[in-house]
Amino acid sequence: MAKSDKQFVSISIIGLPGSGKTTFLAALWALVNERRVAKVLSFDSIGENDHSYLRKIVTVWRKATEQARTKLTGLSAVRMNLKDGKGNVVEIAMPDAPGEDFRAMWEDRELGRALGDSLANGNILLLLNGNKVKMPAWVTERAAQRRATGTQKTASLPKDWHPRAAPTQVQLVDLLQLISHAPVGHTGRRIVVMISAWDKVEGEKLTPDAFLVAKLPLLAQYLEAGRDGWTSRVYGVSAQGGEYDGNDVNAEPVEGGAPKKTRNSRDADRLREVDIPANRIRLIFGEQESNDLTEPLQWLMQ
Repeated sequence: MAKSDKQFVSISIIGLPGSGKTTFLAALWALVNERRVAKVLSFDSIGENDHSYLRKIVTVWRKATEQARTKLTGLSAVRMNLKDGKGNVVEIAMPDAPGEDFRAMWEDRELGRALGDSLANGNILLLLNGNKVKMPAWVTERAAQRRATGTQKTASLPKDWHPRAAPTQVQLVDLLQLISHAPVGHTGRRIVVMISAWDKVEGEKLTPDAFLVAKLPLLAQYLEAGRDGWTSRVYGVSAQGGEYDGNDVNAEPVEGGAPKKTRNSRDADRLREVDIPANRIRLIFGEQESNDLTEPLQWLMQ
């Protein structure tokens, strides 16, 4: 490809509410614009695209402050022109939809035309919060807990079931199946599974692949079986590098009204002291660690 040529690549970032999509985009924007940090793809230009949303979220990210909930009217696409080491330019278009839109696909079986069109082509970056995985309630485990505590099973009135009560892996597998078949999408695409909040779960001493197998076995088996033709990679990511201000809802003020220094606020102070904010990013692939969020994007572009 000639240096002046430009490719167009569509990568859809999907995930349930709280999966970290906004934080990922903010960290990515900070990284590609940071010349002092090595990466496989760097910023080339923004073209005629409006990047006010990116400027807003990266400002919050640099301050180590919790991002506000994504509130979009209609589907918005984050676009940026990136280039590799040879000067080849690719325009990345990442439709940015709130997690509630993806939850509605599972709970209400509803999908807007604009979001459906954006999911029909291109490859997928699936974000899931490793610290908020809703596990199945196994009958054998409940029985073992009762035996261990000496409690008896008590009769209770049945509760109305809501789709939101389903385990995380069930919701995500259904979501991937929906975008793998007509009229929404097609089979045979690449997908990056990005386990966010990796700093919260790395204490279990598992690689991202092993974490997926251990905590979301249904999702891991679905991807491995290849029924819908997914070619997958699994990463762990801490796009913010630690706890931000605003994450601790139980923080209480000290005498005089000054905010009490919690572990979260102390961690946020540490993050703000990092000379190059992009160095706060941690990306884990197998046993390797870097801060290059563009590496998964390059793999998805192939």
